[in-house]
Amino acid sequence: MTGSVTAQPVVIAMDIGGTGMKCGVVAVDGPVLHTERHDTLASRGPAAVAAAICDIAEQLAGKARVLGQAPVAAGVAIPGVVDEVRGIAVFAANLGFRDVPLRDLVSARLGVPAALGHDMRAAGLAEARLGAGHGADDVIFVGIGTGIAAAHVRGGHTNSGAHGAAGELGHIVVRPGGLACPCGQRGCLETIASAASVARRYAEATGRAESAAEVVARAVAGEDAAGEIWRETVDALADGLLTAQALLDTEVFVIGGGLGEAGEALLGPLREALAARVTFHRMPRLVKASLGDTAGLRGAALLGLDALSTQ
Repeated sequence: MTGSVTAQPVVIAMDIGGTGMKCGVVAVDGPVLHTERHDTLASRGPAAVAAAICDIAEQLAGKARVLGQAPVAAGVAIPGVVDEVRGIAVFAANLGFRDVPLRDLVSARLGVPAALGHDMRAAGLAEARLGAGHGADDVIFVGIGTGIAAAHVRGGHTNSGAHGAAGELGHIVVRPGGLACPCGQRGCLETIASAASVARRYAEATGRAESAAEVVARAVAGEDAAGEIWRETVDALADGLLTAQALLDTEVFVIGGGLGEAGEALLGPLREALAARVTFHRMPRLVKASLGDTAGLRGAALLGLDALSTQ
């Protein structure tokens, strides 16, 4: 009598950026089993990018089957404006997407339920369910990198807003009449406190080009110019978080992205600055993100599993 081997159920997950794709096979109980990276090559045009996403998803599914795994769902996370209910990439400037039904394209290619989500909200979902926010019912994930964006997760589900554009924390005006922002406003949080802005302001002040991480290190070491820029950065972030807290009354802010890697060099003074601003609001916890650059991929897998459970 011979026994049959049951294939391990897995999710095909993809985190699509303007220049690169993080792709992988994720077990339904959480572990990432296989990862690979591909160039997005957005210059080829949106149709070619969408076709490449489907091709790579199909290749991943094929590799999984060879290893005795059974793809049961797929999840794709992309930047831009995303209609998560209909699975449509409404607008993604870096990918050239306008009203691309990406969820259905991937689902049709693989023959499994699929989900399409926003990359920041997918990362926030992963940090809330699996990462630094695990155990909290209400979490705001803040990614501070080239720009600043956020994802609000309550009860294990993200809020995408009425038009798929929720979470633009970087475009809260914290310094009215301040620096011009590409969005058209002046004084947006992003113009002061993003990693790109920290590096730019340091170069303007000193004439030396350094990364944001180096500016933080110099501030911690006691350099006056870096210290002043870092204090301005922390103050602006505290103003932005206070606005978010007044609106959403969250339990915990999970701070990620490139600048989030500063850890306590950021979180320590940021807690103090936020606590000094809080009046009748409850002071939230501030913690460092724990999933690193796998958060978007793992969030995409969670979206795929959610799509499977609803079907």
